[in-house]
Amino acid sequence: MADLGEPKAALRHYLQETRDDLIWKLDGLSEREARLPRTGTGNNLLGVLKHCLNVEAVYFGPTFGREFPTPGELVPIQLYDEDPQADWYAREDETKDGLIDLYRRVGTFADQTIEQLPLDAPGRVPWWRPDGQVVTLHRIIVHVTCDLARHAGHADIMREQHDAAIGLRRENTNIPHDYDWPAYVTKLTRLADRFG
Repeated sequence: MADLGEPKAALRHYLQETRDDLIWKLDGLSEREARLPRTGTGNNLLGVLKHCLNVEAVYFGPTFGREFPTPGELVPIQLYDEDPQADWYAREDETKDGLIDLYRRVGTFADQTIEQLPLDAPGRVPWWRPDGQVVTLHRIIVHVTCDLARHAGHADIMREQHDAAIGLRRENTNIPHDYDWPAYVTKLTRLADRFG
């Protein structure tokens, strides 16, 4: 286990845990189930993963003068002009297993950036507002971890709606076991109805 008292190790630990959480939310799903829109804006589990891998690739790549070794596997920046949702769904030629593999390779690439640079290493995010484009590696690790955690929360809810697979991890859900969830939902509904 990483020495969580060491700042860079702690940051990498939480970043990796969030990556792992995103991947396990796809565990056991068919291609259709992974791609199926689950919200009115088309959010889907595989699309969330694809978005997150592209986020990591650009923040830990061009921000610090690095390029992912196989940039053709990523969504090209110019494609966002045609389709601003280009990284939120898997194309027909992309597979769940292929995108999971790509995400793991992007994670390795991002980890190399983190290993090679000090936390105060300067970077530049050209798509941020002009007075906020200069960043440090530390800020980017925190920014990306928060972004990924937000999307992991989306994935949690989408997976729960699909088959009730809930919690932090399959082996440690961090949710009470043998809890009467229908009774709990009824209790909360009655409470909410008092304000209706």
